[in-house]
Amino acid sequence: MKNPEAQQDVSVSQGIRMMFYVMKPSETSFQTLEEVPDYVRKATPLFISLMLLELVISWIRKGKPLGGLDDALASLSAGIMSQLPRLFYRSIELTSYVYIWENYRLISLPWDSPWTWYLTFLGVDFGYYWFHRMAHEVNIMWAGHQTHHSSEGYNLSTALRQSVLQIYTSWIFYSPLALFIPPSVYAVHLQFNLLYQFWIHTEVIDNLGPLELILNTPSHHRVHHGRNRYCIDKNFAGTLIIWDRIFGTFEAENEKVVYGLTHPINTFEPFKVQFHHLVNIWTTFWATPGLFNKFSVIFKGPGWSPGKPRLGLIEEIPEVEGKEVPFSSSASQLLKMYVVAQFALMLAFYEETFADKAVLSQVTLLLRVCFIILTLTSIGFLLDQRPKAAVLETFRCLVFLILCRSGHLKPCISSLSFAFEIFFSICIAFWGVRSVKQLVSDPWR
Repeated sequence: MKNPEAQQDVSVSQGIRMMFYVMKPSETSFQTLEEVPDYVRKATPLFISLMLLELVISWIRKGKPLGGLDDALASLSAGIMSQLPRLFYRSIELTSYVYIWENYRLISLPWDSPWTWYLTFLGVDFGYYWFHRMAHEVNIMWAGHQTHHSSEGYNLSTALRQSVLQIYTSWIFYSPLALFIPPSVYAVHLQFNLLYQFWIHTEVIDNLGPLELILNTPSHHRVHHGRNRYCIDKNFAGTLIIWDRIFGTFEAENEKVVYGLTHPINTFEPFKVQFHHLVNIWTTFWATPGLFNKFSVIFKGPGWSPGKPRLGLIEEIPEVEGKEVPFSSSASQLLKMYVVAQFALMLAFYEETFADKAVLSQVTLLLRVCFIILTLTSIGFLLDQRPKAAVLETFRCLVFLILCRSGHLKPCISSLSFAFEIFFSICIAFWGVRSVKQLVSDPWR
């Protein structure tokens, strides 16, 4: 058996190749689930590097970056929120898979066979296609997946705008593989399928020629993210576009794509980004007459209502002109710089928490998660210029000081502890004064 510790290292070459699904079976086959590296976590430096490279290329080609800072922060915030449950328990996609494998498997294919590796590649990609398609065609599943589509920009940061909810339904579509595919092989391809989909979220790559016939490419995926009528419910592929070609959901990019939801949410606040469609389902459910119709609200398409086809009417999708202006924050540049600084600081604590989760107490983990969520919410309030943003930011800075004093949060460089305390004390004073002025000028807001 291979040494589990040895499998935790991923070389630079492997790191780059895993982003494009060009790893070899011989270097990514493991006997046990515990040996499988956390490829997604190890890809963090590559995410950052590729986003910076995209920014530079975009600036050179168009004289401006693709998408706004506020939209990118909202995408990164959604990605962070989607990962927080992993601090407390293993992904349900793996937990459910292991349970089926241990109790109901029919045969056990060899974990070290290239044939098993390639079969799993196809099986995971096929499962992803149907999960992704159902996430667009079943309203309760769309409530999770819509988070990923809520960005009105399209760049590599959009790939990280992930849902907290969709993992609780996606596992169903991979479960049949557990009847014969070892969990360690499945865990590798589940990650690679996700990583491949990062680089296709870009506008700096145009057409890839013959590869467009087989692979999911940036061009194909731009169509998937469009709210033009011709883009709706098209190109569900993960890695291979052949599934869309086989099942009749393929559409080529043939006119300017306008990105985002058909009805934009116009907010950067993370809870609205994640859960606003659940609220819509709830209100529609109670407003719709008839028990069958109520269940149809949940299990038919997002555009369905009584008297319409299962997926609604394409004619009711708002037309786009190609001149739509994406929603952006009205915050000042100085405030945006402050938000970026606070986000970067929070990100450092986030990365440290994942790195040290094995040695941190459950209380410390819980408090850190609460602080991270509070920070993301406050950033959303500040970018949205919400009335209570100053009050919330004052409270957040106070919580930071309390957590630092109690030992639950510590700067990466201990010598900076005093500097952080001074900085956040100044922030408390500043935002506290802003809060008081706001309450005095308009106590009802």
